[in-house]
Amino acid sequence: MSEENLTESERNFLLEIARNSIRARLSKGPAPRPTAEQIARAGAHLEEPRGCFVTLHRKKQLRGCIGTFSGEGPLWQNVRDMAVQAAFFDPRFSPLRESEIDEIDIEISVLTPLRPIKDVEEIKVGVHGIYITKGQYRGVLLPQVATEQGWDLKTFLEHTCLKAGLPTSAWKDPGATIEIFSADVFGEKEPRRGCM
Repeated sequence: MSEENLTESERNFLLEIARNSIRARLSKGPAPRPTAEQIARAGAHLEEPRGCFVTLHRKKQLRGCIGTFSGEGPLWQNVRDMAVQAAFFDPRFSPLRESEIDEIDIEISVLTPLRPIKDVEEIKVGVHGIYITKGQYRGVLLPQVATEQGWDLKTFLEHTCLKAGLPTSAWKDPGATIEIFSADVFGEKEPRRGCM
């Protein structure tokens, strides 16, 4: 699995498939399924089994964000599926309505594999995202969130704990597992705002 950033052609392809997947769901049509030739023409990274998050914003406000670390399917398929999940199944929001589709900005974060760490000093704010687990609790924040919010490392760790439903100090607990990852983040419009 490559950890290289995507080409502009690959990014555009993924943004298009994300939007088309949401439109197809709204119209009750079949999910887009590009041909092998279309995928090959767009770029080789699209067939790699990589995790991703799809984040939706409407009028600069978060409207949905769902992702997967699992690279079980090809990247293009994971983006397609996560776009639908973010639009219609994020439990924090009501399902996207047809009247909103043209007001939605799509951001995609293509992830590197999770890497466990032994020391939180390994985390580089603005470079790494954090995935924390403790028992049944789990929470993730994408790398761009800390930068956008102006957080230092401790604040980033605390907010990841909150996202998991844990006390802010849970990252210090020996029973907590902290993993990090990087992301190639791109979207339709600036500025970028990560999933929170």
